[in-house]
Amino acid sequence: MRALRAVAAGALALLPCLQAEPAAAWDRQVERGRALARRECARCHAIGRTGTSPLPQAPPFRSLHERYPVDDLAEALTEGIRTGHPTMPEFRFDPDEAEAFIAYLKSLER
Repeated sequence: MRALRAVAAGALALLPCLQAEPAAAWDRQVERGRALARRECARCHAIGRTGTSPLPQAPPFRSLHERYPVDDLAEALTEGIRTGHPTMPEFRFDPDEAEAFIAYLKSLER
């Protein structure tokens, strides 16, 4: 019985460490996505939780999830986003960049 309690106590002691790693990985993804947004998109879009877009017809990123599921952007981000207006440049992210970018967009939903 003592051995079982010792194992349980050890497992409980490790629990915060196990939970911290996924959170830290998520935070790194979000930060990488934020950097991509700042570099590639901030000229036209409001990329943060507040503010207006420099280009009025460019939607703020914080509202994209209200229009459609941001996970649905993954394919478009890696194949090249093309839009109906000529002012948005076509660009492509590699799959890791797209994943980070989507993580950042999701972080704006909270």
